[in-house]
Amino acid sequence: MTTTRNDESNTVVPAGTAADTAMEKWPKTAVRASFGIIWGVDAAMKWLPGFRSNYMSYLVGAAKGQPSWLAWWFNFWIRLQRPNATFFEYLVAVAETLIALALIFGFARKMTYTAAAIFSFLIWSTAEGFGGPYMSGSTDVGTSIIYVVVFLSLLAIAYQAGPSCYSVDALIEQHLNWWHRVAEVGRDHRLFLPHQPFGGLMGRGKVSGVPPSIPQGAGAVH
Repeated sequence: MTTTRNDESNTVVPAGTAADTAMEKWPKTAVRASFGIIWGVDAAMKWLPGFRSNYMSYLVGAAKGQPSWLAWWFNFWIRLQRPNATFFEYLVAVAETLIALALIFGFARKMTYTAAAIFSFLIWSTAEGFGGPYMSGSTDVGTSIIYVVVFLSLLAIAYQAGPSCYSVDALIEQHLNWWHRVAEVGRDHRLFLPHQPFGGLMGRGKVSGVPPSIPQGAGAVH
């Protein structure tokens, strides 16, 4: 492993990580935040009177023309929500708003991606009628199933790329060691480097992501 000395913070960090980190971290952040903005627009529409006044009609309309073996599924959701339709109308609006904010700011990313994927699947399988009914003239499979794929992709990206230094999670992990369990996907939250944005605030003068056998203040080591 090749390391260099960081004179400003008197720490030892892997060579080349400053440029590499800048190139690796911002694309996934841009994808997450952009998707969050899309969800924000969608959530804003859920607060409009038109959505609430037609909420149950979406469910009932989606059930029409579905195969008989799916009737129980749609009947379950219609019977569950019809007596308390107003509650579920606001629940959907609040859920989409929270998902949008969590995506934009990078809050509880693993939990957000997982919960949002499940939520999107429920929307697709109820209000969107699984994208059906499928018959001559059908043109697509529905929107929400695409959202499911995007959220699962974000989980995969989070696993592959590691912790996101451009997120609220990076700030929270400075103070709550257990927060990585709801934020990170299979990666140690301590991999943040001192000079990285947000994650770099985890502590100055400390070695992060470097084996403890390498002493601080050392010169280039090969």
